[in-house]
Amino acid sequence: MVGGVNSPVRSFKAVGGHPRFASRAKGSRVWDVDGKEYIDYLGSWGPLILGHAAPQVVAAIRETAKRGTSYGAPTELEIRFARLIQEAFPSMELIRLVNSGTEAAMSALRLARGFTGRDFIVKFEGCYHGHADSVLTKAGSGPLTLGVPNSAGVPAATATQTLTIPFNDVGALEALMKARGQEIAAVIVEPVAGNCGVIPPEPDFLPALRQLTTRSGALLLLDEVITGFRVAHGGAQALYGIQPDITCLGKIIGGGLPMGVYGGRRDIMTQVAPLGSVYQAGTLSGNPITVAAGVATLETLKGRDWYNQLENLGAQLEGELSNAAEETGIPATVNRVGSMFCCFFTEGPVRDLASAQRSDTKRYAQYFHAMLEQGINLSPSQFEAGFISTAHTQDDIARTGLAARTALKSLPVSRPKGRRKKTR
Repeated sequence: MVGGVNSPVRSFKAVGGHPRFASRAKGSRVWDVDGKEYIDYLGSWGPLILGHAAPQVVAAIRETAKRGTSYGAPTELEIRFARLIQEAFPSMELIRLVNSGTEAAMSALRLARGFTGRDFIVKFEGCYHGHADSVLTKAGSGPLTLGVPNSAGVPAATATQTLTIPFNDVGALEALMKARGQEIAAVIVEPVAGNCGVIPPEPDFLPALRQLTTRSGALLLLDEVITGFRVAHGGAQALYGIQPDITCLGKIIGGGLPMGVYGGRRDIMTQVAPLGSVYQAGTLSGNPITVAAGVATLETLKGRDWYNQLENLGAQLEGELSNAAEETGIPATVNRVGSMFCCFFTEGPVRDLASAQRSDTKRYAQYFHAMLEQGINLSPSQFEAGFISTAHTQDDIARTGLAARTALKSLPVSRPKGRRKKTR
């Protein structure tokens, strides 16, 4: 396997050493092949909001597999799944299932170009929208972690059609839309940046995106692959009161299996084949096992107020990490939205890629390994989010706080203790 892994973010290149190979997981815990147990905040990079091996999800997978693994034909379960999505995301009047978040974003951007007849798209520095050619410019996640802001193999002509500006910078967007608004097909954004750490939108940012795209005739595309069903039942668009033209979902909706979906206004989505001329297809799209896992997950999330529980656990963890930094004199900024969190090793605030990149990545590497040795599994990168699941407990959070204090005490102090800033 290239680099010993099947996705770059799984390597320990950013922090040194070698990755731990997982053997099994349950609830908030994961065990490696040597039998060591960890409290897990990776959550398979976000999808496992119910925790590992949630009984209802495992049962749905097992029962569906008995009837066949793939048909190449539509199923009644897909209709049930679509209704669960549309109940939570009313802006998605028509949807199309795909197999990954990358595929969802790639297809949505093609649709935006086809619908508007324009070629250019706008993205924000540090936001990651998968590994399609058009969005691998100043991307977050793996490219940022590995120091590869632009991928080799992306044609120069493709890169020039993607215009990139800083996250949370309304002025830059206003200037760009004023100069080139009639050329722009879509503005694509993670409403909460989750691939350069966690960076919440400032109060005027998303409303400005909605206003400026409407004014220019461009489409607003919310990439909620991470935030969908994570920060609220209706995602970030419900949390912040923003109505996009197109939405991309992934991660949680597959219940831990590969899944993505894009959808939006009916007049836009009817341009997709077989109704329209924008072509997109997938042999395994709507795979019954994946859809069954998704239905089990979404029905569980609909059943009670899990998000209040997740908010409380998130607030507890935010306090533990902030207090640990305060007590040990380590410069750190904790950013959190609901059950998404990140501890940046820098003075705050962290509001965009530039401020995130001021983080001390060497110190994060030391912290990461110190936490891992104490049985706390975090992302092997300063520039990724951590995730809390409904399977985590207050005791898990308290134990994580104690581990953070021990880990931070082992790091060199660069300045006297002082009040650390945190952003929610």
